[in-house]
Amino acid sequence: MPDQKKVNLWDLTDLSTPWCIFVVATLCIAEHISAGIDSIDGLARAAGCDSIALHQVLGHLVTKGVFEEIAPGRFALNEPARDLLDPATRLGLDLNGIGGRMAYAWGTLLDYVRTGAPAYHEVFGLPFWEDLDTHPQVAASFDALIGPLGHGTPNGDFQISGGWESVQTVVDVGGGTGAMLTEVLRIHPGMRGILVDQAKTVGRSAEIFEAAGMAERVTTVGQSFFEPLPPGADLYLLRGILNDWPDREAQAILYRCAEAARPSGRVVVLKSVSPDEAPKDISIEAVLLGGRHRTLTEFKVLASKAGLAVLAASQQPAGYFVVECRPT
Repeated sequence: MPDQKKVNLWDLTDLSTPWCIFVVATLCIAEHISAGIDSIDGLARAAGCDSIALHQVLGHLVTKGVFEEIAPGRFALNEPARDLLDPATRLGLDLNGIGGRMAYAWGTLLDYVRTGAPAYHEVFGLPFWEDLDTHPQVAASFDALIGPLGHGTPNGDFQISGGWESVQTVVDVGGGTGAMLTEVLRIHPGMRGILVDQAKTVGRSAEIFEAAGMAERVTTVGQSFFEPLPPGADLYLLRGILNDWPDREAQAILYRCAEAARPSGRVVVLKSVSPDEAPKDISIEAVLLGGRHRTLTEFKVLASKAGLAVLAASQQPAGYFVVECRPT
């Protein structure tokens, strides 16, 4: 057997360092230092916290290589600490927003492993999506963390078998505010699109479509993807949707796609399926929602139950593992 690097379990289970990073991010300590405040008393006043406790936190992080203590009780940014100035990084670490939801949700991992079902509601009182509906500020931080208006910065440049020439209409199922659909339509100027998502979500898509000059080429449908989808389109796109759901719900979404795509449409899945040889890992979707990334073999079983047969699957330069299906 090849030599394996020695692993120290105590290093792997050090919770103090990540929590210290979450705390200084939430208190905007890097921003205060960047603004010229470097003393521990000044930082504590600016952040509204206890100076002794904050000094302990920053002292610990200095030993881990984050921040520098340039003189007793005076701190400066180093390269790792400057990363805390990045807005996306801070969103993911801010305990008052989605960063806190994700951080505390990991405390439910034992229940998830024991049952296979998310226990997010045990901490926050509601399942994840309902919790976001109830707390608009947290939902806004979630949207900002993911990307433009909450649905990522997509790459629409992926290939399908036989090419795109025969595709006149594409339905982006669960497509959020239309960022992905915009990119697909930009690359394929003769195509029309239908955006399907909850009414309040597609209601925010007009700005994106108008800015891209796509408003005349897109129809929006405000509904759940568990309801019957607009029928008769050439292609139904599921980008990063199925990995948010357990098998029962994922199968129901695929069933709706198959139903709408009959007799000759196709269903294309991005970001939710991996090659069979890909290593297993635990994702935040599993802890928050009970979702899962499926191997191609696992997906084929699910698709078959939903009335779909896999036609092709490939890793593409765009970074997607693209899976194409036809209704059976």
